[in-house]
Amino acid sequence: MPTPPRLLTISRSDARRLALSRQHLSAVRPPADPTGLRTVLRSLRYLQLDPVSVVAPSHELVLWSRLGPRAGAQLPALWWQERWLFEYWAHAAALVLTEDYPVHRVSMDGYPPKNLSLTSTWMAANDQLSEHILHRLAEGTPLPTDAFEDRSVMDWPSSGWTAGRNVERMLTFLWLQGRIMVAGRAAGQRLWGLPDACLPADADRVAVSPREMVTTATEHTLRALGVARPLDIKQYFVRGKYDGLPEVLRTLTGEGRVVPVKVEDAPTASETWYVHTDALAELEAIRAGDWEGRTALLSPFDNLINDRRLTERLWGFAFRNEMYVPKAKREYGYYLLPILHGDRLVGRTSPRFDKSRGVLLVEGLYLEPDTKPTAALCRAVTAQLADLAALVGATGIEYGDKVPDSWRPLLR
Repeated sequence: MPTPPRLLTISRSDARRLALSRQHLSAVRPPADPTGLRTVLRSLRYLQLDPVSVVAPSHELVLWSRLGPRAGAQLPALWWQERWLFEYWAHAAALVLTEDYPVHRVSMDGYPPKNLSLTSTWMAANDQLSEHILHRLAEGTPLPTDAFEDRSVMDWPSSGWTAGRNVERMLTFLWLQGRIMVAGRAAGQRLWGLPDACLPADADRVAVSPREMVTTATEHTLRALGVARPLDIKQYFVRGKYDGLPEVLRTLTGEGRVVPVKVEDAPTASETWYVHTDALAELEAIRAGDWEGRTALLSPFDNLINDRRLTERLWGFAFRNEMYVPKAKREYGYYLLPILHGDRLVGRTSPRFDKSRGVLLVEGLYLEPDTKPTAALCRAVTAQLADLAALVGATGIEYGDKVPDSWRPLLR
């Protein structure tokens, strides 16, 4: 019988620092050029897209936190010209890598899943609508949603905002099946096209096996998160699609591609976490004291904190997105950016870009109870807010009343 692998024990600080290094949020940053952009995207594997843009689009904020204000301007070339990226559903609508198309193809081929029998029935009943869409797109011109006729014979049976939006629903389902893709955007609206027009000619379009999909996604996730439990792996990248994960982890461990670890001062110290062997050299350097952090502001949909449960367990930071909370019940503000300082999440800020005045309004700066409001921390945070103002083109910054008392004189 083979000897079980020895568990490596690391501290929670080590785990946080490894996560930050793997997410390019430590002091060591890739160059702010196309090569650096590809490096970051290959590490993260996805950028969540979100329609809310209180300051800047979330995917631009994620890149800004890692590469600085020039990164966002370089993204369209990879996205629309090179087609190195495409839009698909990871755990939410996201930009994903075209080299991962065979992984996402598994989800496309399996849509709709068996538990969505209503979707299957509705699509079959409205095959005239889907054929109309595909025929129009075969003409070769990217088209917006309102370019298609509603040729459905059965309305989409929803009690919510999608009720009766038959064309929109069919486009979404065909997109999830990979039969159509997002070919471009105009005034924020998706333009639809066929895969032949949206993928590079040399793109690999053949789906991997379901087992290989889980294996690849698991390795991508561990490389991105640095250290994770099976529960955490299931929440990243292709959320909810990790069938057979325990066996995959056993195989990867046996092959020496991942190693089990214990995080000694985690809330539940007996849990088994995993680290990819690609990150072991970084981990050993961190344990030897070779690590330096920095200060950054994070999108509320940032890859580092998207799993709120992991964020609280590893960072001791309870974060919720209050844009979905009624105004009277908000504790901090509508749009919150967590504040990273060193290897801790030390607070959050609620900025808003007032485009009519060209001013970045910082409605609040809130520190965690165990964070000291030092002058050095104030300078580090305000420097990031100044960088954020430059990113969005604001000509000034105004601070509200909800700031640490000792910082008020420094913010004038």
